[in-house]
Amino acid sequence: MSEMKFILLISFALFFIGVYGFLTRRNMITMLMAVELMLNAVNINFIVFNKFLYAEKMDGLFFTIFIITIAAAEAAVAIAIIINLYRKFNSINENEIDTLKW
Repeated sequence: MSEMKFILLISFALFFIGVYGFLTRRNMITMLMAVELMLNAVNINFIVFNKFLYAEKMDGLFFTIFIITIAAAEAAVAIAIIINLYRKFNSINENEIDTLKW
């Protein structure tokens, strides 16, 4: 198996582990970690395609740095929201939080 296919297979597995984790877990921290797994799989794809298809360009690297920056900001905001929800409901399970329901 070529190196590119092997790395893309790992990225594919990482992405769908993230999708499975997001869809099956009800704990908000676990859901946040699943989203981070999906973003990391996308970063791996950008780096692999940049290295093997367009080695002379830096587009994949710039997209990856941008995604890492956005993921860090997203994680900080999400953790702040989760902490506030925990203070109010003493739980971080999505089924037990009903503030926005009418």
